[in-house]
Amino acid sequence: MSFFKKIFSSEKKETLDKGLEKSKTNFFNKLSKAVTGKSKVDDEVLDNLEEILVTSDVGVNTTLKIIERIEARVQQDKYLGTHELNKILREEIAGLLSETNSGEDTDYTIPKLPTSADGSKTPYVLMVVGVNGVGKTTTIGKLAYQFKKQGLHVVLGAADTFRAAAIDQLQVWADRVDVPMVKQAMGSDPASVAFDAVQSGVKQQADVIIIDTAGRLHNKVNLMNELTKVKRVMQKVVPNAPHDVLLVLDGSTGQNAFEQAKQFTAATEVTSLAVTKLDGTAKGGVVIGISDQFQIPVKYIGVGEGIEDLQVFNKYEFVDSFFK
Repeated sequence: MSFFKKIFSSEKKETLDKGLEKSKTNFFNKLSKAVTGKSKVDDEVLDNLEEILVTSDVGVNTTLKIIERIEARVQQDKYLGTHELNKILREEIAGLLSETNSGEDTDYTIPKLPTSADGSKTPYVLMVVGVNGVGKTTTIGKLAYQFKKQGLHVVLGAADTFRAAAIDQLQVWADRVDVPMVKQAMGSDPASVAFDAVQSGVKQQADVIIIDTAGRLHNKVNLMNELTKVKRVMQKVVPNAPHDVLLVLDGSTGQNAFEQAKQFTAATEVTSLAVTKLDGTAKGGVVIGISDQFQIPVKYIGVGEGIEDLQVFNKYEFVDSFFK
């Protein structure tokens, strides 16, 4: 089908294939058992396929949509051989995901923002949220690297002042990527750090300002109040900031990633998602479910530990690699 055109470079595609290897192997081992001795797709095969998709962390709602699409294909074609199932799955999942605006990008880009009243450039402000341990700091570091590689001037803000380690870890990445970072002491007001970071970024004529925030969810009200305050003070310097609120989720947690997405979207407005640690898990199907279920675009996926292994999520390349 026309969905599957070459979009990524061969090197990038190879990294994606390798990063999804565990998920793909797990899925196809289950699928091969489900169709053993079967020549055509019947109700039993569809029931087995439904179970496989759910246990691959695609999610119940998305699984039901996929099964409905395949049932329609079976009725339309009258006879559908099990040898065609892989191809049909690829096509129908790509078709399902094509109905969302998520996963159309092919490279790291930021929108061009209007200049301010005095003619100076408006920096693109990205606020990053997510619970501790999901790979939030690493994602920020790798994003800073990718944006800098595009020739953009990047400034980081260490507004996760709840943990001393968070500030230190972000500093390690700032040093590694060689970008400036604004920080204060542990326990400082996160909004104060965010304000200083945005103000510093504007003075430096930065293109991108990335603000890290505290990763705790034990009290949604406190989290909501804190993130609202951070947004409010940033807007004193750059109106409409942040331009993007990126929620980082750990793909290896499977259904827990869905739950975290629900919790954070209830606490604050989330405008994009990053799903990390897909290379170390067989739960890669979670990206398909999250992309379909949340009306929030998946922008980035982590498919390895290397600095280049945070990729822009392209749904067609993802599905092609998963079901290849």
